[in-house]
Amino acid sequence: MTDNLGKARWLAVLVPAALLGGAYLSQYGFGLYPCEMCWWQRYPHFAALALGLAAFWLKPPQVWTVLAGLAILTSGLIGGFHAGVEYGWWEGITGCSAPPSGTDLLDFKAAPLIRCDVAPWTLFGISLAGFNFLISSLSGAAIVALAAYRR
Repeated sequence: MTDNLGKARWLAVLVPAALLGGAYLSQYGFGLYPCEMCWWQRYPHFAALALGLAAFWLKPPQVWTVLAGLAILTSGLIGGFHAGVEYGWWEGITGCSAPPSGTDLLDFKAAPLIRCDVAPWTLFGISLAGFNFLISSLSGAAIVALAAYRR
């Protein structure tokens, strides 16, 4: 195992674990419940966590680490799309990005409770989806680069 691969494997486990931990802390600790697109960002992190752990036991570890990095990068790209929806740069592709179209009570009851196009929390103007984009894109690319680099 090269030193770069060791760093990449640890990042492939720690990054999705930390981001999922933060997501669940914000959900259950602070009441920031996820919308549909928030869930879309979590799924690749679950996969990355499993792939990152697999890199410690399955051969060749580079393959599993790169796959974990690509899963993290995928979550970041979904986060970038979601952040764009929240900032109004483009429309979302789900029903959670628009209010009910009619005034019928059934339309209101069918409407999602958590809107995808409204950021429930921001820091320095960056939403949680925006932070996921920044962290996951940079760390996912770094993991892939570190795992692929051989001395």
